[in-house]
Amino acid sequence: MKTLKTLAFLGLFILTAASCSSSDDSSNNTPIATPTQVAINTITQSVQTGQWHITYYFDTDSDETANFASYLFTFGSGNVLTATNGTNTYTGSWSVTDSHSSGDDNPGNDIDFNIAFSAPSNFADLTDDWEIVSRTATRIELIDVSGGNGGTDHLVFEKN
Repeated sequence: MKTLKTLAFLGLFILTAASCSSSDDSSNNTPIATPTQVAINTITQSVQTGQWHITYYFDTDSDETANFASYLFTFGSGNVLTATNGTNTYTGSWSVTDSHSSGDDNPGNDIDFNIAFSAPSNFADLTDDWEIVSRTATRIELIDVSGGNGGTDHLVFEKN
């Protein structure tokens, strides 16, 4: 009888050990998103909802907000950027990217908001890799310091 109990215990032990696998441990091989990646995803998701309008555009030395006052901007999937005023529609592209460089001492400035329009000329002026100054779910403030003349451009989008 004692041998039977020992064999039963041994069988139960072997069965329990065999049912365990290495995938039962708490470690996970899924990469952890960096704060920059999380911010990029948050910004991307935020701007893809609703329509936006430009509330301020200052190009180096002049306020050019009026050039865009009647346009609504849609940051669509596939990085398609559309601007329309009901009569005219212009299509460009947009993206949010990690601009981190190894010599960058400020990791908070590692995100670029990229806009590209090929026409018309006033929309082509928006084409740049803008730095994000501030952002909320309904407002994004961008800045670009020109390498050529050292001027500073400011661009603000607000959600309708």
